[in-house]
Order: sequence, then structure tokens, then C-alpha cells
Amino acid sequence: MSLARASSKYLFPAVGAVGAIGLGWHFYSSRIYNDTAKTFKDNGEWIDLKLKDSWNISANTKHYVFELNSPEDVSGLVTASCLLAKYVTPKGNNVIRPYTPVSDVNQKGTIEFIIKTYPEGKFSKYVYDLKPNDTVSFKGPIVKWKWEPNQFKHISLIGGGSGITPLYQLLHEITKNPEDNTKVDLFYGSLSTQDILMKKELDKIAAEHKDQVNIHYFVDKSSDDWTGHTGHITKDFLKENLPAPSADAKIFVCGPPPLYKAISGPKNSPTDQGEVTGALADLGYSKEHVFKF
Repeated sequence: MSLARASSKYLFPAVGAVGAIGLGWHFYSSRIYNDTAKTFKDNGEWIDLKLKDSWNISANTKHYVFELNSPEDVSGLVTASCLLAKYVTPKGNNVIRPYTPVSDVNQKGTIEFIIKTYPEGKFSKYVYDLKPNDTVSFKGPIVKWKWEPNQFKHISLIGGGSGITPLYQLLHEITKNPEDNTKVDLFYGSLSTQDILMKKELDKIAAEHKDQVNIHYFVDKSSDDWTGHTGHITKDFLKENLPAPSADAKIFVCGPPPLYKAISGPKNSPTDQGEVTGALADLGYSKEHVFKF
């Protein structure tokens, strides 16, 4: 056997081994990069994010855009999850509230929230007055429901006011994935037509996914050109439009206390969903069929 042939005989396995090591390192380094490219890693750390921009979307609600740690970072959240937000009062007291982002979980560089300002809301009043480059401390993520494509054949989203945020997160995640065939009905109640949050985004999704998404708007006070429903989301309407209780369907609820009381009953705690009461209980739904954000 010639030296050239002998060399090549042993060279190729060696090159293969080096290649395998190289590929392994590339995979490992990619894993490291991907892990460090998340601003939030669920490690208990409070992280200060700088406000980039904010604007009013209704009389008492604003859209906020915060900068992540790096322009190349994603948030580190999954659908559906939220972050805790904190500020310290002049007296040194911590005010902490949970907020669900409305930006895509894969969005780089920024994270976005829609926050309603309440007259007695300590945090919402604080954040309303922030200016660009001011900071807010966030921690998380807190996973509320880990969505998997085609987890159910049909889901129903029932919400009111700023409770639209986790429901929108689910709706957006499902409809951006062409492999997710889940049917979605959204029942969304607001005080008036001007108080319907994210209506432009919701209408765009419904128009682009007509065979998959149905949106039912309800307002307490309608205008002359209103074509949706006037009044509250009723048991009779749900009876006509919800799929029957089954393992193939799930109902997600989020909104103010009166909506929970009327529709599903409240949660007992963040870790205890409590029994289903209200309209959904009357219609035969139980804890297995309903999730309360």
C-alpha cells in the first residue's frame, strides 16, 4: 500500500471526527448563544428595561414599547406567559403587577404591552407618566398556559377590557403558524366602541383567517354605525356559539372581576383555578374545559 493511499485511509476518519467535533461545538455554541439571546431566563432576576415609546390607544389605555437587553435579544417568553413589573414608591414600598405582552414572542429588540390606567391603579398611573428612556423592572417569564399547535380542535376566548392581552397572545400564536389548524372563537366585551382594544389587529387576523377565526364584539354603549352586539356576553349567546363540552375543545377566560363572576367564576389563587361557576357551569362546562388567566 502506498503512503498516499495509507494516509488517505486514515485521514478521512480523522477529518470526519474533527468535522463531528466542529458540528458539535457549533450546535453547543448555538445553544449557548440562543440561551444568552433571551432577556428573561426565569432565574428570579429583576431586569430594568428602558421605555422606547408609548402612545394612547383609548381614553384610558396606552401601548408601551420597552427595549430588551440587546437589539438581538428575544424576550424569552412563550405563549401564553406574562412578566411581573415592579416599581418602588417614594416610601420604599414595592408595587408589583403581572402584565402580558402583545408582541410576538420571537420579536427581537423590544417587547410591547397594552396597559389600562385605573383611577386607583398605583402601577398603571406610574407607568402612564413615564417618558422615553425611563425604566421599569421586570421579572419572568411566568407561563400561564403552554400552547402547543393543534392542542385542541377548537378554542373559545372570552374576555373583557384589557383582559384581551393573553387571549390575543393565543390568537396571534395560532394564526401565525400555518401548521396550526385550531379553530378560534373570540367573544370580547368592551364599554364602548372606542374602548375596543387592538381592534385593528383583531380585524386583520379575522380577515386573513376567515375559515379559522370568528370574532364576536360586545359593547355596553353602541354608536349609530355599530354592527356588532350591544350588551353583555350572555349565557344564551354562548349556548348558541360554543362547542359542546369535550376533550377536543377549551375555553380561555380573562377580564375584570364582574366578567369572571358572570361567565366562569374567579380563580382561587394563581395556582388554583377553582371550580367553574356562572354561565359556563350552567351550560355544563367544568374545570377540565375552562382555563382562567
